[in-house]
Amino acid sequence: MGPLHHFLGVSVQCRGDSLFLSQRQYMLDILDRAGMSHFKPSSTPVDTHSKLSADGVSVADPSQYRSLAGALQYLTFTRPDIAYAVQQVCLYMHDPREPHLSALKRILRYLQGTLDLGLHLHRTSPADLTVYTDADWAGYPDTRKSTSGYAVFLEDNLISWSSKHQPTVSRSSAEAEYRAVANGVAEACWLRQLLIELRCPLRRATVVYYDNVSAVYLSTNPVQHQRTKHIEIDLHFVRERVALGEVRCPARSHFVPVRRHLHQRFADVRVHGV
Repeated sequence: MGPLHHFLGVSVQCRGDSLFLSQRQYMLDILDRAGMSHFKPSSTPVDTHSKLSADGVSVADPSQYRSLAGALQYLTFTRPDIAYAVQQVCLYMHDPREPHLSALKRILRYLQGTLDLGLHLHRTSPADLTVYTDADWAGYPDTRKSTSGYAVFLEDNLISWSSKHQPTVSRSSAEAEYRAVANGVAEACWLRQLLIELRCPLRRATVVYYDNVSAVYLSTNPVQHQRTKHIEIDLHFVRERVALGEVRCPARSHFVPVRRHLHQRFADVRVHGV
């Protein structure tokens, strides 16, 4: 069938020994459907100074809101930078309000100024799998539930990412962070097994970075404290993977610059087209 150029709405460009995945035409179609093709671009996809809630006046056309939010979900396949923002607006698809519509339009205005971005994948030998996790503790004002997020790199290639609403309320930031770690470790275990089936097993343990001191201690400390029994399953799951040597959680001295390290990893990828 020849070289791959287009697949399920994703444009594929071969650049030497690498691939650039883009959904530029899909983004243009979304902007045209929303009537925002000529709006002023936004520098960020989300307002970091405020949180969405269920308050506000209902939107005039909920079906259009749901249609655009669903379209943005598919766009996150090549645009991990909007994953959190899209997850937030999708929380209110059942009853969208005007603030939610404004947040959705902000994402569209951000896309207007970043149409040329996409996902760049380099040819590499699968040697190291690195996971970065974080959590927005009690960031959902209506229920005070948290949001978990992770990004998984195979060498320098971003291959998996997620921004997901936690199903239960976390009673501390350590609990919220640890649940995010458990999600990241579960994804890493699945990817390690997939690589084994593809006959490319990893020789070294997967390094999981997160920036909460208490969560780091919980992942290695075999003592089950009274105040952490409510997250016992996640505790045992992560500890088991650490004990098996599949996952390694760096000590505090190693993860102090985690945020800076993660920002640099995304910056390096973005330079190549993301």
